[in-house]
Amino acid sequence: MKKNIFVLALDDFTNALFGTIRQADSYRYHSLLPPRKIIAAANYSMPELLATASRQLERFEGRVDAIVSYWDFPTTLMLPTLRRAAGLPTTSLESILRCEHKLWSRAIQREVVPEMIPRVSAFDPFAADPLSRIDLDFPFWIKPVKAHSSILGFRIECPADFHAATPLIRQRIGRFSDPFNYLFQRAEVPGEIAAVDGNHCLAEEIITAQHQCTLEGYVFHGEPRVFGVIDSLRETNRSSFSRYHYPSRLPQEVQQRMIEVTLQVMRRTGLNNEPFNIEFFHDPQTGRISLLEINPRISKSHCPLFHLVEGASQQEVMLEVALGIQPNYPRGAGAYPMATKFMVRRYAGDAWVRRVPRAVEIAAMQQEIDGVLVMVWVKEGDRLSEFTDSDSYSFEYANIFIGGKSEEELLSKQQRCLEMLPFEFEPLTAQAI
Repeated sequence: MKKNIFVLALDDFTNALFGTIRQADSYRYHSLLPPRKIIAAANYSMPELLATASRQLERFEGRVDAIVSYWDFPTTLMLPTLRRAAGLPTTSLESILRCEHKLWSRAIQREVVPEMIPRVSAFDPFAADPLSRIDLDFPFWIKPVKAHSSILGFRIECPADFHAATPLIRQRIGRFSDPFNYLFQRAEVPGEIAAVDGNHCLAEEIITAQHQCTLEGYVFHGEPRVFGVIDSLRETNRSSFSRYHYPSRLPQEVQQRMIEVTLQVMRRTGLNNEPFNIEFFHDPQTGRISLLEINPRISKSHCPLFHLVEGASQQEVMLEVALGIQPNYPRGAGAYPMATKFMVRRYAGDAWVRRVPRAVEIAAMQQEIDGVLVMVWVKEGDRLSEFTDSDSYSFEYANIFIGGKSEEELLSKQQRCLEMLPFEFEPLTAQAI
């Protein structure tokens, strides 16, 4: 009998990737909440989301075998509540918060590897003089205690930068802080952390290292493991991601040091029977490693890369740990020795989407270029700022996943894909802005 897997906000692109895992025929997938309620939603009512999802589970006539998610906020925080209500084993809400609440996570990381953690300073953006609460020298980053995809993250070079960013944070932070606080206030949290709820931000020293990477792993019966390392390459603005590359080109000894730190830190978080990814920086000049952040989920961005290289999406790991099965993830069974995800971005300001590639055009591109998958995030008529969950410096409107035999081949395929994917934008007029 097939296992019934409920996936929060299951979209068509990722649903197709479930077919790449080795036990695909053993599972039946059900979307828990429609994607429009989660993916780039204008707002999130946490009580409504939990109630709607719970009703859907209660009305299901079969057995609920697992509830999983590959999205970030708000789904990761919802999982413990939904699983408990469905009678399923789950990691605790507190263990999720130890990963996702940026101040709490930094405090735990500092207990384990203080030399790898930048200085931080929490502040209330609604205070009369929030800059005076920050005990850091310029430049530094500011970001909400909880958001995702670098939303409302700003590099602050001087007081003018801070004063320009603060009104935007005040205007938009409620989209995340209100649903976050609904669950945060129900968790058992240390007093010093409880005082820093989702309406707060974190200022953080800038990590100057050049090489960023992500380790994908999982915790099974209390024991963390790592099964892949992916490089994250940034644009020249050093804020927006350009592409991901798998497997990492970092020296093996550097990767091993990161793995050892990961195992130590993840044990301290208390996360259990759950996948995770953890991000690091490496400075090749000094050899220094810095820990950036922890996410208690697989990265949906990496799923096609693992499929292209290893022969199965790492969704396989997500499902198995949720079902209480020790993962035995494949190695090197894919069609290509390496793969990349290219983020297609617009830097020229907000705009209306006037044209996106037709299905026949994407099919023609994939017929000409082997090992290519495309995800288009926008549709004609969209306004970029109202649709995409992009960082503070660009608008990401499509992704291209590419497998190849060399980095030169990957970049060549990438260029040809861009030539064959016609997007058209109309800049906003002054009146529209």
